[in-house]
Amino acid sequence: MKLVCSQTDLKTNLSLVSRAVPSRPTHPVLGNVLFQANAETQQITLTAFDLSLGLQTSFPAQVNENHTFTLPAKLLNDIVTRLPEGEITLLGMEDEGDQSQDEFSVTLVSASGRFRLRGMSAEEYPSLPEISSDGALQVPVEALADGLGATLFAASTEEAKQVLTGVHVTRQQDSLEFAATDGHRLAVVNTSQEGIEGASDGLEVTIPARALRELERMIRIQKEDAVVTLRCDDVQVAFELGQQRLTTRKLDGNYPDYNQLIPKQFSKQVTLERKRLLNSLELVAVLADQKNNVVKFSVDSENQQLSLSVDAQEIGSGQESISAQVTGDSIDIAFNVRYLMDGLKVFKGNEIQMQLNEASQPVIFNPLEGLKMTYLVMPVQLRD
Repeated sequence: MKLVCSQTDLKTNLSLVSRAVPSRPTHPVLGNVLFQANAETQQITLTAFDLSLGLQTSFPAQVNENHTFTLPAKLLNDIVTRLPEGEITLLGMEDEGDQSQDEFSVTLVSASGRFRLRGMSAEEYPSLPEISSDGALQVPVEALADGLGATLFAASTEEAKQVLTGVHVTRQQDSLEFAATDGHRLAVVNTSQEGIEGASDGLEVTIPARALRELERMIRIQKEDAVVTLRCDDVQVAFELGQQRLTTRKLDGNYPDYNQLIPKQFSKQVTLERKRLLNSLELVAVLADQKNNVVKFSVDSENQQLSLSVDAQEIGSGQESISAQVTGDSIDIAFNVRYLMDGLKVFKGNEIQMQLNEASQPVIFNPLEGLKMTYLVMPVQLRD
């Protein structure tokens, strides 16, 4: 066996799939990357699979014969990333004259030297799940990027609330709705770009945030007019984009009916500049970090302004005031400053609207430009 490819291609594609290699594999072969060399297409396909998340990608190479094998992912990645740019040749054991049948080895040859790695048979490597093509959904990269970028941050990181560690995706006529919550805040985005085609209106699936973060990395380098194919069955979800494929298990359990959490009427409304609010929050957060990340909002209807204040008794205190358009009565309300900053960073446009009722009830933040997004934040109880 002899394979010739560029160091850049091997490094880029190896780095992509290696993120699906488990740090503590339940079976030794899962710590390896699967190589499939195809002489007909003159391509190498790399696959990594931890039995939950699977990543696969292909790239061009000079292939003299079909061959399948696995190599240790971390060791290979560490070597390839340090090799100089240029051609890399992978020689199988038959090229090295090693006729031993109890092991498989590959020698990497570059301009600067050679490295021999012992691999494992590909026979024990599990195959990625195959999903029927029925009901495939075509989603523009832009719509997917918008939906993921505006919701992933709000997914829970607590494994005890497994279904909340994902993003809930729902098909709605000519759009997709993305939702994520950790029980303290909720982000809902409706992407209505043209180009979403296929699948029925009944598509509803909760996808692990970990898998979607890998998908986000994959689509980040794609052209704006690229299209992702989404397929799902009762257990698995797959995303296909050109030569790349990601598969993951769906999250079990019923996702909360988040629409019931969003208030329909509000007695108070505040309109202000997003960047100005974000800058003020970042400033007072320096002190808020010392006291449970709590920031107090004082909405002043008479003076048409919003004041942000932090009082960390042993450290000091701080206050920032922002001009705003206020309707309704004045009110004092407190939040976790990190939750506010997370949401404001993904908003697009410069004007936002804050809608609320009482100091103990959910508050809604909406961007007035760009994404059709609702960001709900639960306030923190103020103590006298």
